[in-house]
Amino acid sequence: MHIYPPIVSVVMPVYNGAKTLNTAVDSILAQTFTDFELIIIDDGSTDFTLEVINGYVAQDERVRGFTIPHSGVAAAANFGLSKTRARLIARMDADDYSMPERLAQQVSYMHGHPEIGILGTCVEFGGNRNTAGGYARYVDWTNTLLEPEEISLRRFQEAPFAHPSTMYRAELVERYGGYKLGNLPEDYELWLRWMALGIKAAKLQEKLVVWNDPPNRLSRTGEQCTVENFYKMKSPYLADWLHNYVSPEKNIYVIGAGKTSRQRALLLEQSGVVIKGWIDIDPNKIGNIVNGKRVVSRAILDQKHCFSVAYLGGHDANEQLEEFMQTKGYTLGEDYILAS
Repeated sequence: MHIYPPIVSVVMPVYNGAKTLNTAVDSILAQTFTDFELIIIDDGSTDFTLEVINGYVAQDERVRGFTIPHSGVAAAANFGLSKTRARLIARMDADDYSMPERLAQQVSYMHGHPEIGILGTCVEFGGNRNTAGGYARYVDWTNTLLEPEEISLRRFQEAPFAHPSTMYRAELVERYGGYKLGNLPEDYELWLRWMALGIKAAKLQEKLVVWNDPPNRLSRTGEQCTVENFYKMKSPYLADWLHNYVSPEKNIYVIGAGKTSRQRALLLEQSGVVIKGWIDIDPNKIGNIVNGKRVVSRAILDQKHCFSVAYLGGHDANEQLEEFMQTKGYTLGEDYILAS
């Protein structure tokens, strides 16, 4: 029997995951770092998930199994957090795979970098790049974000971590709360909330998790993960960042005068951000008044009193914009921010 609290608590919610659970659990039990507990929360499954969990509980004293009425992944994860005993918490999903060195490398980094509160790893895309090219591009993008500053500055584009790759300090949950319930991406909201409070995040460059992409993945099928709910959730955090980091002397412009950009900008206005106008490259739009604001060209960016928020669709559009911004000498976080 393990007398002392473990170094790491691994929290794994699962709902009807009997077909993949063995692979996920076995990957944790095969870790080279062994001082952990694995907390598996059966979220009211209707298949034989609970039987699989009970089998592991009987075989390995490090595995602790619980079952709750079906409540959703955020509630199940919060239940798991309430049962943790370690000062470091690692998240794991029941359909992914952790490389044997994952916990060892994360624990070593966290012990050596007390200033870091959240630590992810790069991940291997476990889907079909031909049929899920967009998701694969997103995975590739997250793997480029390693240092605290770039994670912080790019966190408003998309979630900067693969959730099952993350490790964080238990004190963050104790001080600032766990996953928020509701129609929102609970992991992304957690990162934005904690980083808004000054928590630093980093990522290991090694690919230590295989992030699978099954057709029923929650980020594909869950109502909380719709594009609309993503923007509703993150807009107040972006508004808070703009209030804190952009001089009140600067006028805020939104890059993109199309309908989608205007809808997203409205969410910012509802959080108290004053938008001066729209920036567009279409000569047929420049000079028009849209929603009471004038559409101007990118020449406005040359004025020192201007800060821009970019709402552009897709990684290609953002990359092209950044190339332009760099040629003009504009700096991310000082002159503009990417928000899609």
